Amino acid sequence: MKTSGSETKSLGTPKVFGTGGAWDGVLAPGVQLGRVKPVVMAGPCMFESWELGLEVGRAMKAQCEALGFSYVFKSSYDKANRTSKGTERGPGLQQGLEWLARIREELGVPVLTDVHSPEQAREAGAVVDVVQIPAFLCEQRELLVAAAATGKVVQVKKGQHASPEQVLRVARFLEACGNPRVILCERGTSLGYNNLVFDPRNLLEMAREGHAVCFDGTHAAQLPGAGQGVSSGLRHVIPALVRAAVAVGVDAVFLEVHTDPDNALSDAATQLPLTMASEILERIARLVSH
Repeated sequence: MKTSGSETKSLGTPKVFGTGGAWDGVLAPGVQLGRVKPVVMAGPCMFESWELGLEVGRAMKAQCEALGFSYVFKSSYDKANRTSKGTERGPGLQQGLEWLARIREELGVPVLTDVHSPEQAREAGAVVDVVQIPAFLCEQRELLVAAAATGKVVQVKKGQHASPEQVLRVARFLEACGNPRVILCERGTSLGYNNLVFDPRNLLEMAREGHAVCFDGTHAAQLPGAGQGVSSGLRHVIPALVRAAVAVGVDAVFLEVHTDPDNALSDAATQLPLTMASEILERIARLVSH
């Protein structure tokens, strides 16, 4: 599998990323981007409970190992982009980071979480392997400076409003801050009100300067704000979107997975049940093996 910004010498040879190949693609010991198969980043949207995180993490790790994918656990301690007064936000920074650290230790996998302020970036950077910049905050300079300073991998969600060129500028800014360990993540672009569209060209454009790219299949299927104060979505289209992204070429895929998604406290319309997530991984494993 190739992207336009980074060539491989042969199947199984790691790619290098960033301007001039400044990063070897290592997310954590034993987990490296640029292999034949994309890294899988998956877990509950919100860290609703320790038990939920552990159950989903164990299941996804086992499935990824069976199919030959490297696995990164993801979950959010605070869903800060909320406007409905009664909407759940999560366990908060301290409890969330404690749970993420326990997942990292007990499952032996890298972990990823979102940050929403420079202070959160500094605290989370001491615990997680990948610091994620939310889409709505992808151009907030102070947050980017703090995330870069952690020295950890920084995954930037492309804002729903943003063009590939805008997030390439973000990647250049992070590199100028001294951190070339950048992943640019496509998650759909606003198409009118309450709708997103996935443009596969964005994957190619974001990769053209050599940066790693990720596709977020669950958020790309959202219908933002279309569910009476919460996001709705089209869960049934996610498998096709993920296959399309992998066919174009990505270094990672991002999926939100829940044991009971219809009753999840956030993104209930687009989180995947474990069985559906497993089916998606099986299908993309067949796709990349050809």
